[in-house]
Amino acid sequence: MSELGAQRHHARERALEILYEASIKERPVDVIVSELTLAPDPYTVTIVHSADEHRDRAEELISRYAQDWTLERLALIDRLIMTMAIGELLLEDPPPSPVVLDEAVELAKVYSTDGSAAFVNGVLSACVENLK
Repeated sequence: MSELGAQRHHARERALEILYEASIKERPVDVIVSELTLAPDPYTVTIVHSADEHRDRAEELISRYAQDWTLERLALIDRLIMTMAIGELLLEDPPPSPVVLDEAVELAKVYSTDGSAAFVNGVLSACVENLK
């Protein structure tokens, strides 16, 4: 993995942690970010803000393509990973879709259940087609 790839991977992990904390505490992401003792790197902040800004669109897409699964039934981590990935894909100059999807799948493998990686991959693959 290149140095930029490693930095962005770390940024995505940190963004997921921030989004998770904001969700669990039911607090705005801006508040969570502002209260951190160690400020996250700029790309982490970009991902967090984009995920937050595009949450409604992301959740609409996830609901549409997560066949037979309501948002409420999805594991919180899976929902956040997919929301974060869609937010990243909606950036003005996003990374290539395959990179974002691969990173989302890797996050699901590490932080969620055994079946989550395949589920996240399937839903996000369908969402990407809609984003084009």
